[in-house]
Order: sequence, then C-alpha cells, then structure tokens
Amino acid sequence: MARLVECVPNFSEGRDASVVDAIAAEITSVPGVRLLDREMNADHNRAVVTFVCPPDAAVEAAFRGARKAAELIDLTKHEGEHPRMGAVDVIPFVPLSGMTNQECVELARELGKRIGTELEIPVFLYEAAATRPDRENLAQVRSGEFEGLREAIGKDPARKPDFGPERIHPTAGAVAVGARMPLVAFNVNLGTSNVSVARNIAKAIRFGDGGLRYVKALGFELKEAGIVQVSMNLVNFQQTPIQRVFALIKSEAERYGVPILGSEIVGLVPLNALVDVAEHHLRLEAFERDQILETKLFGEPGSTGSSTADYAEEVAGATAVPGGGSVSALAGSLSCALSAMVCGLTIGKKKYADAWSEMQKVREECQTLRKSLLRLAEEDSRAYEQVLKSRRALKVRPDEEPRWEAVRAAALRAAEVPFEVCKLSVKALKFSRTAAEKGNVNSVSDAGVSACMAHAALVGASLNVYINLGSIEDESRRTALLRETQSLRDAGEELYVETRELVERKLFTQ
Repeated sequence: MARLVECVPNFSEGRDASVVDAIAAEITSVPGVRLLDREMNADHNRAVVTFVCPPDAAVEAAFRGARKAAELIDLTKHEGEHPRMGAVDVIPFVPLSGMTNQECVELARELGKRIGTELEIPVFLYEAAATRPDRENLAQVRSGEFEGLREAIGKDPARKPDFGPERIHPTAGAVAVGARMPLVAFNVNLGTSNVSVARNIAKAIRFGDGGLRYVKALGFELKEAGIVQVSMNLVNFQQTPIQRVFALIKSEAERYGVPILGSEIVGLVPLNALVDVAEHHLRLEAFERDQILETKLFGEPGSTGSSTADYAEEVAGATAVPGGGSVSALAGSLSCALSAMVCGLTIGKKKYADAWSEMQKVREECQTLRKSLLRLAEEDSRAYEQVLKSRRALKVRPDEEPRWEAVRAAALRAAEVPFEVCKLSVKALKFSRTAAEKGNVNSVSDAGVSACMAHAALVGASLNVYINLGSIEDESRRTALLRETQSLRDAGEELYVETRELVERKLFTQ
C-alpha cells in the first residue's frame, strides 16, 4: 500500500499569480510530488497550496516552497485581511495512506530544523508537533502577527522559536510548522458591509469563546465585494460537522437581520464531510456510504486503501509488508462486511420482522468493526516497518540506550496490533453467529463464510502475536499477552464450531 502524506502550506500572497506559480513550480520540481490544488484570495492576500507525495519527498518539497516564498514575498509590504506572520505562514503535514500523525510530527520537526538553519527563519512548531501546550493552537502562535512578533522575539522568552534565530527574518518573518488531521476550510458570506456582525458571529461559534468544539473562526471584511465573511477552520468535521456550523451561523445572522449570501470551501475537502451534509439535509434513511458510485469505483470515501487486485499484488511482492498480520485483519473486516450484508437482506422482510431491530443494531456494529479492522490492517504493516527501522538504527549505534528502547517499543507494538485483531475477530464471530441464527435463511451460507473469515482472522492474528513474543523483554507483559491470546483463541473456536454447525443444519434441512 503506497504511503502518502498531504502538505498544505499557506503563503502570504493572494494577488500576484506569478509569485504563486513560481512557488508551486519549486514544490513540484521534487520527484513524486503531485499538486492537487492551489487557491488564491485577494482580500485575504493569501494562497493555499495542497500537494501529496511519499513521505521521503515531503520535507524537500515543502522546503523548496518555503525558500522560494522567502525570496519573492516581502512582509513589510504585505497587507490583507488574514492574520499572517510569515511569507510562508504555516506548513501542516497531514497523514494519508499508510501514515500516522506521529510520523507527520517527525516530518514537521525535520522541516522546521532545515528552515531555521538554512533559511535563517524562526520556526514555531504547532498542533501535534508543538513542544509546549500554549503552541498547540495556531492562533496563539501567530498572535501579534509579523509586526508584533518582530518586536517580541528575542525579548520575550515565551516567543523563543523552536528552530532558527531569535530574531525575525526582515522580509520573510517566521513560520509555523506542524502536523494535524484533515480539516475543512469553510467560509460563509453575509449580506452586510458591517464587519462587526461577522466578528460577533465568529466569536459566538468558535470554541475558544465558548462556541462549537473544533471550530476556529474570524470575521473579515471583503472590501471588493462590499460584504463580510465568517472564515473558519473546522479541525474535526466528524465531531462538529459542516451543517451544524452553518445552522448556528444562520441562526446568529438572523439576530442581526442579515442574510447568508453563500458559502465556500477553500482547498480540498474530504468526501465524507459533504456526504454528512447530504445525509442530514435530505434525511436519508439506512443510507450506506458504499451506495456512492465513486465508492464502488475507487474505494470508500476517506479510505486510504487500494483495490483488491492492487492489495493482492502487494502481498505477493518480495517484501515483508503487507504480510500475514495485515491479511488477517483484512479477513476480519470481510467477515463483518458479510454479516452486515446478511442483516441488510433480513431487514424489511416480513418473515423476519421480529428480528429487524436486532439486525439493524448488528449491522451498524459490523460497519464500525469493519472499519476498525481495516485500520488495523494498515497499522500492522506500519508496526512491522517500525520494527525494521528501529533495528537498522540500532546497528548504526548499538551503544545508545534510546535506540534499544525504540527496538523494545516496536517489538511490543508489533505484538499488540495483532492482539487487537484477535479481540475484534471474536466480536466478528459473535456477529456471524447472530447472522446465521436470525438472519435471512437464503443468506445462511454467507453467514457461514463470515464465520470462516473471522476464524481465519483470529487464528492468523494469534500467530502474529506468538511470533513477536520472543522479542518482548518485559516478561509480565509477554506472559499476559500469551495468556490472553490463548483465551481469545479458545472463545473464538467455540463460537466458530457453534456457527458452522448451525449453518450446516440449516443448509441441509431447508
């Protein structure tokens, strides 16, 4: 499975396309980089560039973009509505396929060190990469903007950068570099020129002032259009969805007698964020994401996986990952998918009316469990890659205790991931049992296959626990994992035998 990271640098230039073109050209000059989007806003005087690439190309691409921005953008001549402290103002790394947030933190620190050392621009780490709690929030890092930071840096200990000189770059300012999960940049335009209305609404909805969790908001004047805007970052669209934010803004705007003229999304947006809006406003019932045409063609929205053929090709390759642990987790997810299918073929059939409620609950739980097992399929590969990485590092400096600690931590994680698969596989077997017992009899063979897949997942994952036990030095943890894994094997075996016998009785007595 290809490993990909997304990077979304923001540059303090939204009016001169030639400058942004030059920056984008530098970024894409790195092999493996794919430019996904480029947005410019004249009122904000800001550009947002989005690119994806393998992790080994990400730092170099972002560095080249930052270097070109420092060459072409002079903050002493910059004016715009959006807060800014640097020519390249913020550079977040976002985990995509086969990546973790922690790996993005490591990329952020590597990039920050390069920018600070080679470009002599002060760097502040933020969000997941922050080295102190007061720098997790980007707004706090950027407080005072370029002019305020120019006066404070080198004097105020709280404004000491993580990398680079304790002085502002005379024209390029400073930069915030971090790691975060995908967010939605969402703006709502209001039919008034009174900027205080936008600022009051922004204050009412943003979390920092008692508003909605995961919402950051500011009120701006769009002078050319003669209107104002509530500009937002929705940092967790699953917990605080777009429709909830929009509804609150609409309610607040009505208090001032101000209409909503429209809304906009800046840059790219996860498909699931928009599907959530459609589900809510259309009041869709029993809607499944795999009903989306593009999902059938290209995979689940938000999924980082590949096609079945691609995955099988990767497994068949002469590499250690993806291996048996990943395949076991995938088998568990397929079990859940089959049980969910049996439930779906039971709900709505009059003959099984008494079971509809339970089937609906099982179906929902199967969908959740299926996604968890898919994530573990990827996590298993990452865990083993970390084992290999830590062992290589140890060969270079075998005398350093931190490197030994990394090896021990990687070995433990390599056993814990398949252990989690074992636990979820037993749950999957329980759902197979229910599907076989109460589901549509015409699909009882599918319930049987579901049980076979869950059983294979359990046994396969347990083997991957066992093979990693020898590398765990903590004897108490090693003993506990062995005991608990065996207990799960015993419970799963019993469920599997019961389900198989039940399925075969139904098959031969119809």
